[in-house]
Amino acid sequence: MRLLVVGKLSGQLAAAVKMAMSAGAKVSHVETIEAATHALRAGQGADLMMVDYELDIAALIRANEDERIRVPVVACGVAADPDRAAAAIRAGAKEFIPLPPEAELIAAVLAAVSDDNKPMIVRDPAMQSIVSMADQIAPSDASILITGESGSGKEVVARYVHMKSRRAQRPFISVNCAAIPDNLLESELFGHEKGAFTGAVARRIGKFEEANGGTLLLDEISEMDARLQAKLLRAIQEREIDRVGGQKPVKVDIRILATSNRDLAAAVREGTFREDLLYRLNVVNLRLPPLRERPGDVVALAEHFTKKYAAANGVADRPISAEAKRRIAAHRWPGNVRELENAMHRAVLLSVGDEISEAAILLPDGQPMAAGPDAGARTAQAAAFAADAASRAFVGQTVAQMEQQLILDTLDHCLGNRTHAANILGISIRTLRNKLKEYMDAGVPVPAPGAASAA
Repeated sequence: MRLLVVGKLSGQLAAAVKMAMSAGAKVSHVETIEAATHALRAGQGADLMMVDYELDIAALIRANEDERIRVPVVACGVAADPDRAAAAIRAGAKEFIPLPPEAELIAAVLAAVSDDNKPMIVRDPAMQSIVSMADQIAPSDASILITGESGSGKEVVARYVHMKSRRAQRPFISVNCAAIPDNLLESELFGHEKGAFTGAVARRIGKFEEANGGTLLLDEISEMDARLQAKLLRAIQEREIDRVGGQKPVKVDIRILATSNRDLAAAVREGTFREDLLYRLNVVNLRLPPLRERPGDVVALAEHFTKKYAAANGVADRPISAEAKRRIAAHRWPGNVRELENAMHRAVLLSVGDEISEAAILLPDGQPMAAGPDAGARTAQAAAFAADAASRAFVGQTVAQMEQQLILDTLDHCLGNRTHAANILGISIRTLRNKLKEYMDAGVPVPAPGAASAA
């Protein structure tokens, strides 16, 4: 985690900095709020700022927001005055750390405010296969497209890939393309020069330059407008960017990860997403199954969240009752991991007794979770339906027809990416190409690279 300390490094603040470094933080320091905003604008990234409460915290946050820089603040001060500590919180600080510091408090605040601790909780075979593929491709610099429903954990997987890569000690920068207006996203990504447009009072370093040497995550890439897609494509191809109002290109060394909860192949067909950009992003596709398709993860994630929020709220960590586990496993979780996390946070706060009972696990509308069928019976029933469908699909087919269907279905899943499909099928790319040539010569439609089949 990157920590920016703002204030004069007197004895107690210097001690807090040493403790933060011992807790794993990478620390940089400036003395004034003006210097802090300047450093962030110039591309010195930070995940958290620790600011002396003698300084004008409200003005610092306001100046950062004017530059669309959002870094959480914790205030600190010697001989803490309760009124001034409360004023710092009202000004926008997330926490207050009294000085002289305590090592455990420093570590706890850093972990709670930065929320870097997002471990991969994987028990289900469907997710284990995704993690295995992520482990295999993480050391490369290949671009990765991570797809799946909203709340399924795409950013967690992206962070996991970064931490397993050769760039793990360099920055991981995430940009939510859906949350930033189109007219501001270009400046956010590529930066701007002073005077490039009204309000550009100083040079601003964009996320591409901030991520230099590390990884840039383009979250919800499908929401980017077509004009900006063209500029992004050039940046990925040439590994250089043009600041808004700039006179010369700037070289960058980054790895690109992107996420989408939409079908980008369909977006290409609709004309809302560039096909050549999809090719560049989709060197490898990691498709995350929704939580309802990975039942083995549900209870493990629920137990992780109860521990996390028990510690965050200072309450006892209580086990989840057997009936509550059964209902959790049986629920479909349309909001995926994000919905499950919120439900378990509520359960930690609402529980009474020695266990977290089913009565404490409420749906977003406040209604209790339905009892539903037994989880084991539901899984067996789903497996029976799947087996029956598969057997009906292949009855009466020859081995060659079954092979053709398997190859075309796999290629369709990979959006026409031959290399990815060959890896999944366990055959060489040459063998795959020979098979596809046979099918095309016989008049069978074959998905083109970057597209799914019409079927």
